[in-house]
Amino acid sequence: MKARASAVVGTGFIGPVHVEALRRLGRPVAGVLGSTPARGRAAAERLGLPRHYDSLDDLLADPAVATVHLATPNHLHFAQCKAALAAGKHVVCEKPLGMNGVETAELARQARASGLVAAVCHNTRFHAQNQEARRRAAGLGRLHHVVGAYLQDWLLLDTDHNWRVEGDEGGASRAVADIGTHWLDLVQFVTGRRVTSVCADVSTVHQVRRRPAGPVETFRAAAGAREDVPVTTEDAASVLLRLEGGASGCFTVSQVAAGRKNQLRWEAAFAGGSLAWDGERPEELWLGRRGEANAMIPREPGPFSDYPAGHAEGFPDTFKHLFRAVYSRIDGGEGEYPTFDDGHRAVRLVEAILASHRARRWVEVTE
Repeated sequence: MKARASAVVGTGFIGPVHVEALRRLGRPVAGVLGSTPARGRAAAERLGLPRHYDSLDDLLADPAVATVHLATPNHLHFAQCKAALAAGKHVVCEKPLGMNGVETAELARQARASGLVAAVCHNTRFHAQNQEARRRAAGLGRLHHVVGAYLQDWLLLDTDHNWRVEGDEGGASRAVADIGTHWLDLVQFVTGRRVTSVCADVSTVHQVRRRPAGPVETFRAAAGAREDVPVTTEDAASVLLRLEGGASGCFTVSQVAAGRKNQLRWEAAFAGGSLAWDGERPEELWLGRRGEANAMIPREPGPFSDYPAGHAEGFPDTFKHLFRAVYSRIDGGEGEYPTFDDGHRAVRLVEAILASHRARRWVEVTE
């Protein structure tokens, strides 16, 4: 029998989100791999999965597994993606795809050569109103400019800590690489224009953070003994943009914005009207006009919306719709999803932003 099951690597905040979305699609989940066998065993029991794996080699050797989902710390993505593709498995990887553009370029080449489905989890594309925005943007003419922000407060205090803070696990960038890439991917997806150059100002609010003695999961507070650790990754950034076709833009990203839990918002001004969306009000798309009334367009059932209007869809549904597109392609059908090529370009954008900040000038985005 042809392998059909999936396996999820990672048991923290996002791994169980993958498991839940796969189950909602009726896709079998063979098991989970944790950072230790004990953590994997506990997660399998908690999630009601058939088994846990003791190692990545153990997982990749399972003939039932056709697709591997990677929801692990950033520094593990490169080696895990390479191993999964080499083992003939389809791959769905959390972003960023790798720690730098050298790694992501190699993964993109390997994915293309393999003929396998290789996707990156830029899930915010799959809010129904972002898909609607893309459809409408195509008919609004020339893009003038884009503005927006992605704001959180979960790292506001110097006692807030997570593996993402430390460069050896999270990479040289944090706020931009972690959440700014979602904003950048989304705006390019909606407008159909790539970012071609950037001018950035990056800041680290807490030069030293008080790290807990034990591991801390994303969005979870920690108690107990602490130690002071220097921080090299940014807490916030503001970036000017130039896009294909001559449009300009700017956005701010912050993980120290008190009161903002997870607000991603963008606005795009076209010759024929404006569009705006706020991730904290995901079922609404604003349409701005001159000379006639503006409109708030509510979500309606459609290809990226399963429930009747007024029955809210949100964050978990984006993973479901993303995975639906991925597995449609795995099954030989149609489906548009963020590829490893998209993941590579996202990392190159982050590198251009960091280079711009260091040089204090505009930097071209190259692939």
